[in-house]
Amino acid sequence: MTRLFLLPLLPALLWFFFLQYHRIPLKKGARGFYWIIGLGWGLAGFLSLMMVLTR
Repeated sequence: MTRLFLLPLLPALLWFFFLQYHRIPLKKGARGFYWIIGLGWGLAGFLSLMMVLTR
């Protein structure tokens, strides 16, 4: 449970390498990072809530 904050890290790294490979500036790809981090934290929050409720 303490490692759920790492959930958005892997997709964010993959998105970063995708942008670098296609030579897209980070400023243009920022919206993707916002989506990845937002959805990752949302999923981590949901999973944390389910772990607490089912304990």
